Amino acid sequence: MSTATSPGLHWPSLLTGLALMLVGTAYPLLFARANGHADHGLATLLFWAMSAGFVRGVGYVPRHRAWRWLFSGWACLAALVLAGLGVGLRP
Repeated sequence: MSTATSPGLHWPSLLTGLALMLVGTAYPLLFARANGHADHGLATLLFWAMSAGFVRGVGYVPRHRAWRWLFSGWACLAALVLAGLGVGLRP
């Protein structure tokens, strides 16, 4: 079976996952709104980016196409961009 993505360490994704883990641990208000309540949309996007970063970063490439995309380096980037654009934020 041939895959579009070859296994092996993917440093940009791994470093993104590690950075999100460390920043989220040191500063949990990153996942909150200005009033202190949790922003679940933003947290979901950042946790997705972190998960995709770890899965792809350590070199695991799922066989199923849907999982392979959800945990790819591109998905990590897409989740970060969406979080940065404020898609997860609600007034």
